[in-house]
Amino acid sequence: MISRLPLPGLPGFTHRWTEGEGVRLHAVDGGRPDGPVVVLLAGFPQTWWAWRKVLPELARRYRVLAIDLPGQGHSDRPPGSYDTHTVAARVHAAVIRLGVAKYWLVAHDIGAWVAFSLALNHERQLHGVALLDAGIPGITLPESIPTDPARAWKTWHFAFHTVPDLPEILLAGRERDYVAWFLKAKALSPDTFADAEIDHYAAAIAAGDGLRAALAYYRDAAESGRRNHEALSRGALSLPVLGISSSHGSIPDMAASLSPWAADTRGVVIPGAGHFIPDEQPAAVAEAVTAFIGDRTGSAGRGCPAGTVRCCGS
Repeated sequence: MISRLPLPGLPGFTHRWTEGEGVRLHAVDGGRPDGPVVVLLAGFPQTWWAWRKVLPELARRYRVLAIDLPGQGHSDRPPGSYDTHTVAARVHAAVIRLGVAKYWLVAHDIGAWVAFSLALNHERQLHGVALLDAGIPGITLPESIPTDPARAWKTWHFAFHTVPDLPEILLAGRERDYVAWFLKAKALSPDTFADAEIDHYAAAIAAGDGLRAALAYYRDAAESGRRNHEALSRGALSLPVLGISSSHGSIPDMAASLSPWAADTRGVVIPGAGHFIPDEQPAAVAEAVTAFIGDRTGSAGRGCPAGTVRCCGS
């Protein structure tokens, strides 16, 4: 049961629960109450805890909300569709109920799937969106996976997760082994994640209907893609979009992949990281996000991020 999951604390942050279109969502709230609001969404196989190293850095300037998506962490695992437009509506409603009128959105992996759809539907209530190392369903996510072993290990699970019933049969009771493979194989260093962190993420997926919910995002990816194209038929995104890639991630140039769908796109590449950029290079992620927001608001961080972050276009 979700209620029995350990709830790790983070100094300066408060656990909150709110409702988004009938679904109870968990959020971690902290930072400057009078600052711009930054909402963080994590991906598979993680929870809000993926941002634990980034949150304190951003909290110096912003009010920061890290939200567990439906099916993640301490949020509900509702039945029905997990297409990203349905999920985005729930996340956005939850943010509004937390007293936020307009916000910046930063998201990784499946969280980026949701963030892209949220931007398509609620652009006027976003200042901008930063997307980390993710192919977007129907947009930049390939419809077929490579069979070359040198590349297939990065994307093989997209097809596996869509097969009815089989993943549950094979993975039930083995969630920790499965989660550990992703965290170790897709990080640049296999030592990035401690055993306790792997335990945390595995327990969240094993709790309640967590496995079903995690797989549902992939099983509904085709519907997510269809609805993305339907929304884009009304026009491309006009809000600022930042694509954050890494030196050893899945998407070499997020900005280039997103630019046909967003008029105001820029990108950065963070060295020394694989797919799990917020865990592997949290200071660089915070730096890139701060520079992105500052460039649009006239506050600190104008221009391309400096230091450990390499600008890769605009």
